[in-house]
Amino acid sequence: MTDNPNRAPRLTPRTRGLRPWTLLAAGAVLGGLLGGAYGTLKPPTYTATSYVVAVPTEKSDPASALGFAQAYGRVATQLAVLGDAQVWAGVPVSTLRKSVQTATSPDAPMVAVSATSSRRDLAADMANAVARSLTRHANDTKGSTHVELLQFSRAVKPTEPSSASAAVTGLVGASAGGLLGGLVLLVRPRRGTEEPAPSASVPGPAVAADAHGQL
Repeated sequence: MTDNPNRAPRLTPRTRGLRPWTLLAAGAVLGGLLGGAYGTLKPPTYTATSYVVAVPTEKSDPASALGFAQAYGRVATQLAVLGDAQVWAGVPVSTLRKSVQTATSPDAPMVAVSATSSRRDLAADMANAVARSLTRHANDTKGSTHVELLQFSRAVKPTEPSSASAAVTGLVGASAGGLLGGLVLLVRPRRGTEEPAPSASVPGPAVAADAHGQL
């Protein structure tokens, strides 16, 4: 029997298997290119950190200093502290609020004041300005808190950017693109289905009884 020339060719398993891998590869390549371009075109950012430490006075103890360090870390980004820091940093309060973050330790009475900026010198200036303002406000009430806040380490101009490099953003973009391609494969509708194989016929009870009678 000759094949019908007008019949559409059927896809072999190998041909059908190329499409999902092609979509995954295309998504990974496109995501990698976009991520690398983002890391290359975006200006690098720098982070500088200043440290202050809470010291108990004669009328206090280390446990109180640790508790006040946690409290100072929470109020360091409040308006009262940032209002004075903007004068020394030379930037508005809104910039300090977006750029400055604080961190405390549950084991040490220390507060880390970090500032991020596209300029290395400005990142250090903002971190030092907020740490200075926080120290001043804390020491204004040391007569009642019996805890003194001292500067432990000044922030210096960072030498390397804290933002992700183009290689890292490209790798993240490639992973995201491959994942997106996999999701598209999962949700796309199937265009064709194979015909089910015919099931084996089983003789009914009546046929089986007639065969037994003939014997």
